[in-house]
Amino acid sequence: MLQNTGKLAGCTLFITGGSRGIGKAIALKAARDGANVVIAAKTAVPHPKLPGTIYSAAQEVEAAGGKALACVVDIRDEQQIGEAVQKAVDKFGGIDILVNNASAISLTGTLETPMKKVDLMLGINLRGTYLTSKLVIPHLLKSRSPHILNLAPPLNLNPIWFKNHTAYTMAKYGMSMCVLGMSEEFRGQIAVNALWPKTAIQTAAMSMLGGEDIGKQCRTADIMADAAYAILSQPKDYTGHFLVDEDVLKEQGVHDFDQYAVQPGHPLLPDYFLDSALEKMPELHETTKPPTDTPTSSGPIGSTFDAIKGAINEDVVKSTQGIYQFNLSGEHEGVWFLDLKSGSGSTGQGQPPVKADVVMTMDSTVFSKMFAGKLKPTLAFMSGKLQIRGDMTLALKLEKLMNRMNKAKL
Repeated sequence: MLQNTGKLAGCTLFITGGSRGIGKAIALKAARDGANVVIAAKTAVPHPKLPGTIYSAAQEVEAAGGKALACVVDIRDEQQIGEAVQKAVDKFGGIDILVNNASAISLTGTLETPMKKVDLMLGINLRGTYLTSKLVIPHLLKSRSPHILNLAPPLNLNPIWFKNHTAYTMAKYGMSMCVLGMSEEFRGQIAVNALWPKTAIQTAAMSMLGGEDIGKQCRTADIMADAAYAILSQPKDYTGHFLVDEDVLKEQGVHDFDQYAVQPGHPLLPDYFLDSALEKMPELHETTKPPTDTPTSSGPIGSTFDAIKGAINEDVVKSTQGIYQFNLSGEHEGVWFLDLKSGSGSTGQGQPPVKADVVMTMDSTVFSKMFAGKLKPTLAFMSGKLQIRGDMTLALKLEKLMNRMNKAKL
């Protein structure tokens, strides 16, 4: 781990979405220097599935050696942000650092993304980041070491990072464009930078989306906290950078990254928006043939569905509650379905008896690799080998079934 140097002692950090995950990890890292931390987030009462509130996070900050202020803030609400900023100034005398961490995500295609979710992502990621920055900047201009750090990716216009989730990419890149513009606008006055993880980070939200087994493919939030600490310790002329956690820490002399792994030695899941993640995907640019409704033969695909049928039961159905349609191209093209919504589950060729919640389109070889445990669905999706329409949460739940099958050696 990167050692604390005391450079943030006495500094006041305003962190959006700081009640859990990466935001809280950054808060605790700063608190060990004796920093003041404003936890600005919506969670005032415990969430039924996600641990932590602004008050429990504030208690942890103070236990770590810092001072804390918990503020209920929906960053889409200008009045709530303004009131939290004023409380921070009244309590701590000013604000030195803004960490725009709050974000919303929906990894769904254009037709499958309700406008309510589009508005949510744009409202939190883009507008919320811009608005919070706008209200905090007047106070940063009075600071001796002012920083804005957005948890946002490099601006990468490779179409692969748009095609499966255009709305999310637009919203997330909005945070990145705030860095691009504000770093120039306030050059010499405020350091404005972006930080993004090279691999997936273990958070409660990630576990909820990807299931219990997703964690071993992740690093802990400590790597982001250490990288953020290194950036925030720089002078204000260190600005306009789009940084990746691992690269930042290598420059600080850190070379043992297993210490950040949830399960050291286990292959890690690359994060979005970094083309380096695609180097593991040599078949990235293969063209997927249009699916056909008439399977040519069952063959190995039929055998795989026989194995799937043997692995499902009422408990699997109860925990999944989804109907899947697989449009396969290539050598064993055809349409298959998996019903994990009714009874003890069922599989078959052709269209499902009712409309599918998730439609997955891929080459038959990709399908076989996924169910053999040789290719993670998330990696297949990120690389463009797998196209998904429908509920992404249900799509991620399918990985649980694959793990179950492979553990049983089916």
